[in-house]
Amino acid sequence: MAKVAILGFGTVGSGVYEVLNENAEGIEKRAGEPITVSHILDIRDFSNHPHSELFTKDFEDILADKEVTVIAEVIGGKTFAFDYTKKALMAGKNVVTSNKELVATHGAELLKLAQENGVKYLFEASVGGGIPIIHPMYTCLAANEISEIFGILNGTTNYILTQMIQNGQSFDVALKNAQELGYAEANPSADVDGIDACRKIAILADLAFGKQLSPDKIYTEGITNIDLSDVKYAEKLDSVIKLIGYCKKDEDEVFARVSPMLIPKGTALANTSDVFNAILVRGNAIGDVMFYGRGAGKLPTASAVVSDIIEIAVGNCAKIMWENCGDDFMKDISSETASFVVRADKSFTEDKAKEIFGNITVIDTDGEFVFATNSVKEALMAETAKNYPIKKYIRRF
Repeated sequence: MAKVAILGFGTVGSGVYEVLNENAEGIEKRAGEPITVSHILDIRDFSNHPHSELFTKDFEDILADKEVTVIAEVIGGKTFAFDYTKKALMAGKNVVTSNKELVATHGAELLKLAQENGVKYLFEASVGGGIPIIHPMYTCLAANEISEIFGILNGTTNYILTQMIQNGQSFDVALKNAQELGYAEANPSADVDGIDACRKIAILADLAFGKQLSPDKIYTEGITNIDLSDVKYAEKLDSVIKLIGYCKKDEDEVFARVSPMLIPKGTALANTSDVFNAILVRGNAIGDVMFYGRGAGKLPTASAVVSDIIEIAVGNCAKIMWENCGDDFMKDISSETASFVVRADKSFTEDKAKEIFGNITVIDTDGEFVFATNSVKEALMAETAKNYPIKKYIRRF
């Protein structure tokens, strides 16, 4: 019998408990042994819980129990989660987690610590929630050299943008609806400012390219400045706006960014709506592979956490490692080239736009001057926006 301790009994922690109990028979068959919860760490009072005897407020109780072989860290954040995870790994206990912030920031260190102590540190739930992505990358796609990964990595922002595109809702109204439906937190900053997607693309890049990218070094732009006019101009280009996480390898350098982008209609990403996520992995042997599904939620995320627990029980874990080797290998976005949709005051003339960017496509001249550039360096776009009356620009994918 494998005994599991759950750190944190919030949305995901209670989901892990629920899945392990409700699907106990099937899990036992797949794992080859029963998997039971023996401890739940939470500082709140759960004396009225039917199994209140499982709860503790002292992490040392879990460390001291030699029968606990797997710890599910679903506290979130870095402070306590980092300390508990290190102590657990050093005590010879396997750790599984949904904590994208911790993995993105300290993954290299924790993976090394797990290896040194002969245990596993798994985090399938940290990127796709319920969408399997990490295990397939390390097993099914192991024969490939991965060159690019991109996609819609945050269900909350995708829901908001879907409401703006399909129902003409303003950002504020769509956000309020997302909060009422439980898709967005009371403080939605991690989602709408692109922070959540940044952590996820950092982890995917780490996995694909073997070097840890610092999330705070990745260019990150959220959707708070997107309005219905942007949606209208995208429509004129037969496109929709999505928040895209993107990384690619260029020889020895790695490029990564998170920002709103115009996606051509008819593509898989353009057709990914509401709270669904879609991640495309590009390998040199297989080509493009798409992973699609609900990227968050209590039970989908808990499903991925429990799958890692089962994987440890079966002993069928792929070796996952990456190096923390500084940020010198990260390519600055200013050297990248792309086409942009530009919204400028009417004082910024078509002649001036052509003088700076060469050929352009005029989209609108009613109230403001809106145009699309051909492929130009982002440094040129940023410099022009700094020196001329340009309101905003959005990258085309």
